[in-house]
Amino acid sequence: MPLERFFNTAGPTKPDLHYHLDPLHRLDWEELQHLIATQRYFVLHAPRQTGKTTTLLAMMKALNTSERYACAYANIEGAQAARGDETQGIPAACDALVNAIDLYLNTPELMAWYSATKKTLAPQHLLTQVLQHWARYSPLPTVLLLDEVDALVGDTLISLLRQIRAGYAQRPEFFPQSIVLCGVRDVRDYRMEQEGAQVITGGSAFNIKATSLRMENFNQEETVALWRQHTEATGQPFEESIFPELWLDTEGQPWLVNALGHELTWKNKAARDRSRPLTLADYREARERLIYSRATHLDQLNDKLREPRVHSVMSAIIGSKDELRSGEVKPDDVQYVADLGLIQTRPSIRISNRIYQEVIPRELTWVTQSYIANQEQSWYVTPEHRLDMPKLLAAFQQFFREHSDIWSEGFSYKEAAPQLIMQAFLQRIINGGGRINREYGLGRKRTDLFIEWPTDPQQGMYGPLQRIVIELKIQRGALDSLLAVGLEQTADYTARVGADEAHLFIFNRNPDTPWDEKIWQRQAHFGSLPIQVWGA
Repeated sequence: MPLERFFNTAGPTKPDLHYHLDPLHRLDWEELQHLIATQRYFVLHAPRQTGKTTTLLAMMKALNTSERYACAYANIEGAQAARGDETQGIPAACDALVNAIDLYLNTPELMAWYSATKKTLAPQHLLTQVLQHWARYSPLPTVLLLDEVDALVGDTLISLLRQIRAGYAQRPEFFPQSIVLCGVRDVRDYRMEQEGAQVITGGSAFNIKATSLRMENFNQEETVALWRQHTEATGQPFEESIFPELWLDTEGQPWLVNALGHELTWKNKAARDRSRPLTLADYREARERLIYSRATHLDQLNDKLREPRVHSVMSAIIGSKDELRSGEVKPDDVQYVADLGLIQTRPSIRISNRIYQEVIPRELTWVTQSYIANQEQSWYVTPEHRLDMPKLLAAFQQFFREHSDIWSEGFSYKEAAPQLIMQAFLQRIINGGGRINREYGLGRKRTDLFIEWPTDPQQGMYGPLQRIVIELKIQRGALDSLLAVGLEQTADYTARVGADEAHLFIFNRNPDTPWDEKIWQRQAHFGSLPIQVWGA
């Protein structure tokens, strides 16, 4: 029995094993061919697990099949272990490069020359010599696809870029006709540091770059087309209502699209019966399992969130700062975080997709949530199995009063500490019972939380739901003007999501205001909508 194809969640895509889209259709292949034909050196970058390696391998195959070029793909990530020591890093990169050229093009003469010569050449010239030798003796113009370049750091990266630049004028007879540098970041964002001081950037070390191309996510049609391959292969249909949710959850991020497909069609053992149609309820369960799994891709977000450049942008988004003020959030940092795939910048700056909106605050508050003691879900559920939100938010006020100063110091995202502590507290109570949906955005001056809580334990999330809006705002000026704006925004969000209960929570961060004045609650209205307002 032939092996059934499946959704790929690790490593390059293999068409005989995986559902897939033609990787060359994800780029302007005509433009790429023109860049190579005109002897350009350029950058191809994209966030992790978006299909870069798959695309580079497809490019190599197409170029070699054309019989116009001798093309090799090389991954030099292994040289990262040398850090900034170019005496170790450059030979490691060259070892990987020569091995890849021989693997894909069968070049025993190059292997013999390299083995005999590499120890006689200084690291500062070794890469240049390797590329010169390959180009000089190749029967066809050479093209190099160099992957994971931005994994290198310090002098190793500087030396690699400068050695490529040194041979640029000798192309195509004595140096590769075209070189493609590939990684997560554009070359302008390479930061090479020496003894903690920034000394050079990639743009100056590699000023021969013709252009930078960014691989985008799948579009909505491609996302659906990939999933429909499963139906075509197995006959197992998806309920049509799944696809709009899939798009909002992933916005085409390739790993998320594949991971959700794998979670739904395979990790759910009941779904392995291909005669069983897959429903929206099945999809939502798969989505929750993926989020709770803290899969490698999602767990890696936490590492990125610690980077200073990422921190400046994400804290502004999560903390609902007023605007991109000059000197506070740099436009280059915004573009960098967008290149990492964490945010989108059009039509406004926001976290990239609904799953990231859920995962990022969870990662930032994971430890905090785990250490919240003396709070049980059952305390806040009425006999009618509804959340008692006044009781829950009053408990949070007291919790925030007792713990906010200490716990705020524990957050790396101190600017967003009130919003994150609130979300950690809610997640601790609601976890496993209901769902918290989050929305953020620079310039919107608020964080929107939308809680869905099942009122029928037997039907769970697929029966009747209690829908609650909590609008979070930071008081930075007069309370009366903030209330006027906050009530209108809360009412607007409540109407938009169809909630039946609305709360506005205002954090006063003025250290001179006594806690007895910060803690308050009152009933307000916007039009006919009652809104309970809370202070802390």
